[in-house]
Amino acid sequence: MVDRIKELIAYTGLSDRAFAIKCGLKQNTFSRQLNGLNEVSTQTALSILSTYPEISAEWLLRGKGEMLLTSEQPTSAEDRMNKLIDTITFQQDTIKNLQARIKELEAELIINNNQRNIG
Repeated sequence: MVDRIKELIAYTGLSDRAFAIKCGLKQNTFSRQLNGLNEVSTQTALSILSTYPEISAEWLLRGKGEMLLTSEQPTSAEDRMNKLIDTITFQQDTIKNLQARIKELEAELIINNNQRNIG
């Protein structure tokens, strides 16, 4: 369970201390549990699940299933769609940047041609 709690902490982006405070846990006790010095208590698990209702109790306690409850996690189709949207957005930005660079180079080419014709 310790590894799953550490995974959850990483998911939240909080430090161990901030996570403990948010869950209403004593930092010393929680730290000892995370380091394997003490067993993770039922109270710790309940506090985590109360603070993060989107977390699957089955996953936290038994390691079965997914971390997030089904209603909270994107489906694979939604996930693919989000990745596609990100890719399209990135490509659009790249195209805009390249178009701007092309215009700059065309302007430089015109200036160079005019200078060559004058000289």
